[in-house]
Amino acid sequence: MAQSVGIKDVARAAGVSVGTVSNVINRPDTVATETRARVQSAIDRLGYVRSESARQLRAGRSRIMGLLVLDMGNPFFVDVARGAERTARDAGLGVMVCNSAQSASEEADYLSLFAEQRVRGVLLTPADATGRNIETFRRHNIPFVLVDRVAEGTTECSVSVDDVAGGALAVRHLVDAGHRSIAYVSGPPGLNQVRDRRTGALNALAEAGLGPENLRELPTERLDVAAGRDAGARLLGLAERPTAVFCANDLLALGVLQAMYAAGVGVPDDLAIVGYDDIEFAAAAAVPLTSVRQPAVTMGTLAAEMLLEETEAEKHEHRRVVLQPELVVRRSSLSAR
Repeated sequence: MAQSVGIKDVARAAGVSVGTVSNVINRPDTVATETRARVQSAIDRLGYVRSESARQLRAGRSRIMGLLVLDMGNPFFVDVARGAERTARDAGLGVMVCNSAQSASEEADYLSLFAEQRVRGVLLTPADATGRNIETFRRHNIPFVLVDRVAEGTTECSVSVDDVAGGALAVRHLVDAGHRSIAYVSGPPGLNQVRDRRTGALNALAEAGLGPENLRELPTERLDVAAGRDAGARLLGLAERPTAVFCANDLLALGVLQAMYAAGVGVPDDLAIVGYDDIEFAAAAAVPLTSVRQPAVTMGTLAAEMLLEETEAEKHEHRRVVLQPELVVRRSSLSAR
């Protein structure tokens, strides 16, 4: 394997000192024109590329921002990443995007990688419900901002959506449409978002004078389409099938919709469906999906701005930003009851 060309090789080929080569790269105006041309010719001839990581270690300041999300297969997190990347790029930074796949152990591995790379800061949607990974990462003194999660019990910044309000929007809409027996396809119970959306759903039932028994929870191990299809199969097997279903995200809702279509169950006439996130596929589904919209791009943008502020400002006050969701009504919930 060929060895990489170093700055000493350039200096030797150009007949100058290492310091002169460094000046040509970093402060070209300080070097005589003839010398600068000779060094640049050696750089081009040898194919020298400076080590950005080495430069960052010397400067003690990385040009990389870490982003660790729960599931890059979910378009919601793609939109979060888009907002963060655009903000980072405008600030001259790059973004290292990693996917914990809802696994606490994978999250720990990526946080260790961020620490090893000495990234400028991290945007994090936690997968570890215990908070141990965050506690371990905090020891590295690398700033981080929580995304899609309220910074409860911590001093860090966070950007989230009011998921209690979002769950209430979804179920209030179903109750107003005449539904009294509703299923909640909830996802992993350890996720705060899943619990908060359930709390909102129960609040909406209580507002209507209905008890928690009117909400039948169907937990899933993951928040993807396959888990939604599995939940749909379980829903079809219930002796007393609910007339509506609220899903913790749109991927689950699309899976439920697929299961109903395969079984010949009409949506929305036989079963109304409401999702959460309002990803692009929601409107494009065979039956356009009613969904609770989260401003994902805005979340990524705000989180990156807060992280940049913390790493660049002399004084920084941590803050929590809680955005409000919006119900987008489409045909999947418009049954006449």
